[in-house]
Amino acid sequence: MNELISAIEKRTISKSMKRILPFILILYIIAYLDRVNLGYAALQMNAELALSAEVFGLLSGTFFIGYFFFEVPSNMIMHKVGARIWIARIMISWGIIVVLTGFAQTATHLYILRFLLGVAEAGFFPGIILYLTYWFRARERGRATAALLLALPVGGLIGAPVSTWILDNISWLDMAGWRWMFILEGIPAIILGVVVVFYLNNRPADAKWLSKEESDWLEGELSAERQLSSQINKVSKLDMLKDSKVWKLALLYFSVYTAIYGLSFWIPTIIKTLSANATTNLQIGWLAMIPSLVGIPSIILIGWNSDRTHAHKLHLIVCCIIALIGFIGCGFSESVFMMVLMLTITSAGLYGFTGCFFAYMTFFFTESTAPVGIALVNSFAALGGFVGPMILGTVAFTSGMFILSGLLAISIVTMLTLKLIKNQDENEEVIQKC
Repeated sequence: MNELISAIEKRTISKSMKRILPFILILYIIAYLDRVNLGYAALQMNAELALSAEVFGLLSGTFFIGYFFFEVPSNMIMHKVGARIWIARIMISWGIIVVLTGFAQTATHLYILRFLLGVAEAGFFPGIILYLTYWFRARERGRATAALLLALPVGGLIGAPVSTWILDNISWLDMAGWRWMFILEGIPAIILGVVVVFYLNNRPADAKWLSKEESDWLEGELSAERQLSSQINKVSKLDMLKDSKVWKLALLYFSVYTAIYGLSFWIPTIIKTLSANATTNLQIGWLAMIPSLVGIPSIILIGWNSDRTHAHKLHLIVCCIIALIGFIGCGFSESVFMMVLMLTITSAGLYGFTGCFFAYMTFFFTESTAPVGIALVNSFAALGGFVGPMILGTVAFTSGMFILSGLLAISIVTMLTLKLIKNQDENEEVIQKC
């Protein structure tokens, strides 16, 4: 009997991972690229529209204001109507807005479009994290979220050369390359949004590619985990909001998110400022790929090893320390070589952090609180996406790097005070063994 259950388990998990993870990885790559391609557009756009560094920093962060206000309601709607319809709606609407950004004529147009992009995309990432809890047990969730978060470095690897190539080589109809970059990179979101309607299944019970035996086993496993979670976490949404652990998670992710997006929007400009040899946008794009490249093994290794050892918290602390050291090094770098090296170290820590944080975060919520809780943590953290670009847009890069390293120090202290329950390690292991 045990051998039969083991065979069903292996078969079901393998099918689910192969069916779901590559597809949502592609979706998030498109989302990330459409979110940060403003940084590459700045290489041409800022001069054409006469945008100062302060204005560009504010533009970069405006996206996250819309994101903040609409993330929680978006996740609640997805929980009710299902991921298939809601994620499709999100992707199609944000794709249309990205395309329209290519026709912006003033900074005011950009402010409006960036805000609307945040509103349109709100709920996508926390919705995907919530969606993974419908399909993967706690013991697989680190690997599942790591696969999703590969979109960050892969998006950087794809976005850097593709975006800068478009800038330098496409000027159809007498429109600047940065305009075509938005138009061409917005279209895939619209197309994939339509594909989502036909490809995604809301729950295992809806999946025709699983046998009834497999879907029943998976639903049973997930139901057992939800029952255990309800015994060790807050069941009421109101009680959850009163729980300090939720706000510590929000502060922790806010600090790291600020650092991630401070760099995401400014890396091309930082490299261009220090570089005397990289005279073309494409060359800058190749250099900007290097920190993203190291992020791929970092996410995979940390996500896999945190699942294997059940030591998510320790992995998160180590990753923050690595990123902090990298930011301090960036603050002292005066050449392109040293800056790219330090950015690479920083990225290894930041990407590694994302490789297991979202799996760790789900341990704190029950089925009833997860839609609001996950979105709440992510929405407050999204304010870091507003603060990070603003920091590097309003102070000197050197000072900005030290400020970001200080935020990571705050995240380390916060993590040291964060516990799942009184005996965290024991109960986290119980969750993993459900």
